Amino acid sequence: MDERAAGAEPLPVAAGEGSADRVRDASVDASVESVFREERGRLLASLARRFGDLDLAEEVASEAIEAALLHWPVDGVPDRPGAWLLTTARRRAVDRLRRDRTYAARLAVLQVEADRADPAPPADAGDDLPDERLQLFFTCAHPALPAEDRGALMLRCLAGLGTPEVARAYLVPTATMAQRIVRAKKKIREARIPFRVPGADELPARLPGVLQVIYSIFTEGYAASSGPRLQRLDLAEEAIRLARILRRLLPAERELAGLLALMLSIHARRAARTDPDGAIVLLDDQDRGRWDRAMIEEGRALVVAALTGGPPGRYGVQAAIAALHDEAANVATTDWPQVVALYDVLLVLTPSPIVALNRAAAVAMRDGPEAGLALLDELADEPRLRGYHPFPTARADLLERLGRRAEAAAAYREALDLAGTEPERAHLRRRLRAIGAPEAALDPTDEAGRPTADPSTPSGT
Repeated sequence: MDERAAGAEPLPVAAGEGSADRVRDASVDASVESVFREERGRLLASLARRFGDLDLAEEVASEAIEAALLHWPVDGVPDRPGAWLLTTARRRAVDRLRRDRTYAARLAVLQVEADRADPAPPADAGDDLPDERLQLFFTCAHPALPAEDRGALMLRCLAGLGTPEVARAYLVPTATMAQRIVRAKKKIREARIPFRVPGADELPARLPGVLQVIYSIFTEGYAASSGPRLQRLDLAEEAIRLARILRRLLPAERELAGLLALMLSIHARRAARTDPDGAIVLLDDQDRGRWDRAMIEEGRALVVAALTGGPPGRYGVQAAIAALHDEAANVATTDWPQVVALYDVLLVLTPSPIVALNRAAAVAMRDGPEAGLALLDELADEPRLRGYHPFPTARADLLERLGRRAEAAAAYREALDLAGTEPERAHLRRRLRAIGAPEAALDPTDEAGRPTADPSTPSGT
């Protein structure tokens, strides 16, 4: 297979005879890793903007990192490591284009078209590299790309994850993810999607798509769709890191502040959400002393920024709800009337049965389980809630609180059929045992021994 079609991994191991025997200084290794972590997205964005091709940009960026691994232990880390990497990568790209005239001619046409659409900024004479990551954010989340490819491409190009890591993030084989990434890059190239920031007239329509991709990455990290763990902290933290980068690039965007506030406010509880064995700990039972107070305070300040200066947005409102949970001493003292009021606003901004489900749970806390259950029953025929295990779980909880144990058991079993992770299934089994449900009914299967429910579920809000 052509090397360009297969794609190059972002951080190759230095090659060459005797490289395994070379002893590198630990501080230099740490510096290389730090530079790679901080500069790779900016380096890749600059190269993609300059040459108009993500494959070429990835390959020469990887070669520049490899060159750093070879030379910096001997020569020392340069004063401007990012500029060193960019210069090295550009030289490698020029060498490749000289060897491949046909490829160079095609890239030249693409580059002329990109420059006409968005002229390149003047060369930066200062110490910092021109930061073109913003262009790469919008390219990776372009609406012309299939929705399933946008997050994968963003993790690959901006978070710096290798193809196997992105495949693990989406729980698909590495070969499947490699094909998906190649397909996305090919679409960018063949559709001639320009590497540019949308104009002021386009930004309001395009930014929500970028934010949705980041939030989708976070929600998979916060509550994994399947697998042995409830949380995938690496994914949640990558989403937060991407949002921080984007906020530095677009500091005036209030909804971006809201998204970052929401993720921080939720992620602050990560250490208390499971016990040492990985079992789920419900909000009411969590040790709030283990919550990350610095993260909560940062989120609170961002909520103020998100809700100041204009009408509220969906992420700002969700962040305000999360902040109310963070501020309460326990579930009982949470300001449930205010939580319900915020869900009322959110339902206007983004009408959704999942938002309605969350609102019903809040109403149950404010007005009692009967009121909440009545609202859930009104949602029973919503197609998006079929296969979404939090819905029968919420019904089961309210039925249990009302003493209707047989109905609660049936709802818990329905949720058990749909739950994707082992901690969620174990939690539902515990709830069934707590209400005296027979063990034989815990895991219904069909004649072939397969789960009877469709395991696929929609993503959260």
